[in-house]
Amino acid sequence: MPNLFTRISIIAALAVASPAFAQDTTPAPAEEQPAPAAPAADPGLAMGEEVQDNTPGVEPYIREVSGDWALECLRVPEGEEPCQIVQTLTDDEDNQVANVRMFKLPAGGQAVAGALVAVPLETLLTAQLTITVNGGQPKRYPFSVCDRQGCYARIGLTQEDIAAYKRGTAATVTLVPFVAPDELVEVTMSLTGFTAGYDKIPVPTE
Repeated sequence: MPNLFTRISIIAALAVASPAFAQDTTPAPAEEQPAPAAPAADPGLAMGEEVQDNTPGVEPYIREVSGDWALECLRVPEGEEPCQIVQTLTDDEDNQVANVRMFKLPAGGQAVAGALVAVPLETLLTAQLTITVNGGQPKRYPFSVCDRQGCYARIGLTQEDIAAYKRGTAATVTLVPFVAPDELVEVTMSLTGFTAGYDKIPVPTE
């Protein structure tokens, strides 16, 4: 994930011009010239106000590595650092195909954890994303959004899902290329170090 905050500055400029009037070739006596009209005191234009950026700075860093998972945290001015575990998925030729970020969710919901899986733009979105953990029952997830860097599936994981990840040794992530809809691209997501990394993610309070 990337600079996490973007400052957007909007500057507006307004120009107001007075209409030009034709003049008579014979100048009128000074006492007969009309006084110039005074500009409206309040033309109804918003003059704007300064906006202060009070967003605290954050800095992502890798705190430690557990097997094939990296514990990525945000360095914040105060309080507990939010963290997630990250893994890049590559094909047999070591080309990056996807990356996975997994994080814990506040207690009380059906999903105890979430994951963000990023894939290339050339993915057939209607075919969705499939994850099979340790040869078990596959699960299919829809893609939520795309940007200039890729497309993303936002996944909710139950306690049973997390238990399966902890028991497993590997998962298979499957997607379909847009240019070859009759083919499957399968990459392996290693679960080596998953338990150690996941257990170190702090549970958010809200």
